[in-house]
Amino acid sequence: MNIDQMTLASRLKDARISASFTQEQVAKALDLPRTAIVQSESGNRAVSTLELAKLAQLYGRPIASFFTEASAPEEDVLVALFRAAQAEGQDMPWQSEVSRYLGICRSGVELEHLLDRPPHIGPPSYDLPQPRNVMEAVEQGSIVAEQERRRLALGHNPIPDMSDLINSQNIWASGADLPDDMSGLFLNHSSIGLFILVNFGHRRARKRFSYAHEYAHALLDREDSATVSREDNRRKLPEVRANAFAAAFLLPRTGVWAFLNSRFKAGPSLIEQTVYDPAAEQNAEEVRASRRAAPRSQVLTYEDVATLAHHFGVSYQAALFRLKSLSIVNDAEFGELRDKEHFGKQYLELLQVLVDLEGLDERKPDREIVSQVVHLALEAYRREEISKGKLRDLSKLLNFSARELVMLAEAA
Repeated sequence: MNIDQMTLASRLKDARISASFTQEQVAKALDLPRTAIVQSESGNRAVSTLELAKLAQLYGRPIASFFTEASAPEEDVLVALFRAAQAEGQDMPWQSEVSRYLGICRSGVELEHLLDRPPHIGPPSYDLPQPRNVMEAVEQGSIVAEQERRRLALGHNPIPDMSDLINSQNIWASGADLPDDMSGLFLNHSSIGLFILVNFGHRRARKRFSYAHEYAHALLDREDSATVSREDNRRKLPEVRANAFAAAFLLPRTGVWAFLNSRFKAGPSLIEQTVYDPAAEQNAEEVRASRRAAPRSQVLTYEDVATLAHHFGVSYQAALFRLKSLSIVNDAEFGELRDKEHFGKQYLELLQVLVDLEGLDERKPDREIVSQVVHLALEAYRREEISKGKLRDLSKLLNFSARELVMLAEAA
């Protein structure tokens, strides 16, 4: 729809105010002087298509909303969550848990505004069409995982901590007490930005996979206000795509092959080499060599799968399925190795490292998000942006001692 410059300017201003951003914060996010934002919102400056795309991402809305006659008010984030969980009208004991985390996020956003911090834009959104079948979902998830690894310069190395990585991408992320059939959830709302929660009660390896799974939703399904990952919707194509992303992101193709090569496994039984000789180009002569691997030396065992799983911090089953998806093991080998999973776990237990994958996290579930907000609160108090009373209010939300938090703030 064609609209005049003054109408567009008014809608840009309304969108900024609705998303709770100052003109200075928007200017920093777009790397423009504040006067450019002022002129754009007054209709005295044309806005480029690239700037409109950045503003749409910043405000958490589609670019088309700037050109429509009127946009509907944003749905309440909890209402969106309950709708996604198909739990309207049901008694949900996890509601208060999620509400508390949303309160922590809102406090964090408020403190960032007071400190004039750049807004949480988050990682890029991969605007792919919805997959039409399982194969397309798997291909999309795998391709985006490889692209995201390149963007983050991760190489083919294991990821030390998924929650730290997600937080570094300006996404609030933490563990929480969720129903056992719910592995995690992703929320996108103007009041909090991008937000990921995973089930803190699950084993460590599964939590890592859940973090990567929800990160995929943040990259691929950002148009949805809420996405809930639970057992009864695991066959839906967006969930299949997120699982494919998580597997490829945590177990990159080149990393898996590098690991196997270091163990001299999964290679060809006959190794051939041809040496180039520039002097022999005219008569097409070759210098060839070959060597046959020792019998059964290339066969993968349960020990290889278990060690691969531990190396990348995933479950034995996740590692085995990744080997199958990369065509490194065939159906018969997959079945045999799956039947020997208990031997793989016994092997890791013998080495006293099985706890790294199957142990429960004994730390506080909200440590990641709380540490971020405490940092912001201490800085805001030091700069006299908040009072002691505000610190005491925050201490209740964060389950901290008010006296201790005030003492730390006054010492800063």
